[in-house]
Amino acid sequence: MKFFVALILVVLFSFLAGLYFPWWSIAIVAFILSLLIPQKPWVSFLSGFLALFLLWGFLSVWISVSNGHILAHRVSLLIFKTDSPFLLILVTTLIGALVAGFAALSASYIHEIRNNSGN
Repeated sequence: MKFFVALILVVLFSFLAGLYFPWWSIAIVAFILSLLIPQKPWVSFLSGFLALFLLWGFLSVWISVSNGHILAHRVSLLIFKTDSPFLLILVTTLIGALVAGFAALSASYIHEIRNNSGN
């Protein structure tokens, strides 16, 4: 149950943070929520990773479809030297997911260290 709560909260707060702060604010959101909702490290990583994979995947597809993939075609040509907007969307999604996943993992390890230092 904590997994789904963490996933939904990371999606919600990352979306809100993305409206007002730089893109890397997703890492801060995932880190703080992982500290507040303690989970095992791999579950914490998975919740942060999956939350941002779904959020950025949806937002990237929505933005790209809204403008007829014009920008995605051009940027994919610049970066990958091939015309593949869906590859660009996948790479963008993976970058965001890894940032949030590792931020959540870091917070989970800090939480474990803090709990084990008292023993």
